[in-house]
Amino acid sequence: MKEAPNLSYIHQLSDGNKDFEEKLLNVVRRELPEEIEVFKQNIRNKNYKEASANVHKLKHKISILGLEKTYHLAEDYESELREGENKRQAEFEEKLQMMLAFVQQS
Repeated sequence: MKEAPNLSYIHQLSDGNKDFEEKLLNVVRRELPEEIEVFKQNIRNKNYKEASANVHKLKHKISILGLEKTYHLAEDYESELREGENKRQAEFEEKLQMMLAFVQQS
């Protein structure tokens, strides 16, 4: 079964506070596209060390959206980029697109 983004972690953090949930989700909606664009720009420029830092930052959004398997992929990809390799780009970008679609619909 494929992993899908969800709001479980946000609900857990909020303890039922709907205003908090909406504020947190709005932060993710605003920051996620910006962070993805910076990541993609660094990948295009083959600046893998910076892209690694971008992936590290994106891991926070990944965990907020309850994506445990994707978080582990991000950890591996972050290390890979630090080593100057870029083998998991397509798989990682697929997960990013899935996240974007989810937050835009939520």
